[in-house]
Amino acid sequence: MLWIKSLHIIFVISWFAGLFYLPRIFVNLALETDTTATTRLLLMARKLFRFTTILAIPALVFGAWLMSYGFGGGWLHAKLALVVLVIGYHHACGVLLKKFENGMNRRSHTWYRWFNEVPIVLLLAIVILVVVKPF
Repeated sequence: MLWIKSLHIIFVISWFAGLFYLPRIFVNLALETDTTATTRLLLMARKLFRFTTILAIPALVFGAWLMSYGFGGGWLHAKLALVVLVIGYHHACGVLLKKFENGMNRRSHTWYRWFNEVPIVLLLAIVILVVVKPF
């Protein structure tokens, strides 16, 4: 079980690293006016989103595997609800990336700066639930 837990943590950390950085690229895309720089940022964003998606899969698989060891309680249900929100955030990043690729972005760099804070709050809540197990 400790190997599965370790792999789960490693892939979750890697997944969140991508979720922290991708919106920062969006901030730069929202500010950028140079076509060459925009093309480069879009390439970076595409590659990062693809890689982050690949990392999310084992994180979720190992997490589901850990549940088979009988973890339970209200904290787990709350954590799973937050994980669903993380998956939704990941999906939203993909939708926003498509909008940038199609030249349809209508949001400001300030909005993306705030959007970038969402995974931090989610990760904070998830870690507290897992470690403290308040209910």
